[in-house]
Amino acid sequence: MNRAALAHRLTLHVLTDREWSRGRDTVTVARAALEGGATVIQLRDKLASTRELIEQGQALRELTRAYNALLIVNDRVDVAVAVDADGAHVGQDDMPAPLARQILGPQRILGVSAGTLDEALGAIKDGADYLGVGPIFATRGKLDAGPAIGAKLISTLAARFPTPLVAIGGLTATNAPEIIRAGAAGIAVITAVVAADDITAATRELLTTIQAAKQSPQAHP
Repeated sequence: MNRAALAHRLTLHVLTDREWSRGRDTVTVARAALEGGATVIQLRDKLASTRELIEQGQALRELTRAYNALLIVNDRVDVAVAVDADGAHVGQDDMPAPLARQILGPQRILGVSAGTLDEALGAIKDGADYLGVGPIFATRGKLDAGPAIGAKLISTLAARFPTPLVAIGGLTATNAPEIIRAGAAGIAVITAVVAADDITAATRELLTTIQAAKQSPQAHP
């Protein structure tokens, strides 16, 4: 998949999280988000055993294929391979990107988190297919995410590198447009969708605002 095609498919990530889903199971949340137009489901479950993750991943693999969406597994590169996910996403304290790439192989997608320019440069050097940049704003979904960094890093990276950027951290339908216009290919959310009363409606609203921002004449080229 070339960068332009990947960037398009990275428009709206919804990360699963049982702690915020108000008692709704992972597959129910994912299906509702996909109905709303989510382009990526990222399996994130810090409480699950390996067996539970694989069971969830297998169910999500079937579901995302039905909706022509990508399935990414957070942190667990082994689970990503086991369930034939499209890829995996690793943080700075997870498996090093070169080892993750070795396990994933050349065809699967590798996303790497970056909160500073140095981290971003390292991830790009290590062959990340996309960067998860943030936290952009203060976030409830990841209490260990660190201080908010705003849009500046997105702008800097978008001006210098072709690697697609996915913004994460405190993003909503209200503040997402400015981040897209700064140069992000897409956004990733947890609480804005999985904690919503109506998951499908919340996802649809986000997607609509992102698409409008991408078409704005002020959007980053």
